[in-house]
Amino acid sequence: MPELQRLRADHAPALLAFELANRAYFAASVSDRGDKFFEQFTDGISAMLAEQDAGVGAFYVLVGEDGSALGRFNLYRISDGTAELGYRVAEQVAGHGVATANVQQLCRLAADQHGLRTLRAETNHDNVASQKVLQKAGFVPVGPANPGGRPGTRYQRDLTASS
Repeated sequence: MPELQRLRADHAPALLAFELANRAYFAASVSDRGDKFFEQFTDGISAMLAEQDAGVGAFYVLVGEDGSALGRFNLYRISDGTAELGYRVAEQVAGHGVATANVQQLCRLAADQHGLRTLRAETNHDNVASQKVLQKAGFVPVGPANPGGRPGTRYQRDLTASS
């Protein structure tokens, strides 16, 4: 069974493989990260680990039984009890409730381990699957957004309310 693990430096090879294998799949619904992202991948992981150590980010990897990365679930811009949520799952597990289950787990971790009270997320209007994940995880639309330069919706979840 896949396990949500806190980002560690040794996750980098599996995460790079995950990003490369799913690049075209992700680009169909969110803006492509560009070649520079892949060229500087190790530096990016180091920066994320530094943010995690500083308490301004909390990054998680969904690790398959074989050690492969099946998803990324991130809390970033942590400040004053609030954080932004970002996530992506591999095409091979999409549509099977994996994103929803792990976003729900991350919401619990956000409250219990990171002391957060509110999470925010954005998705573009074309990304219906992500909208469904957020709604199933208790997020509600709170206004317009422009993720990746595309028209979209901003969502929010109050982690102090019972769900």
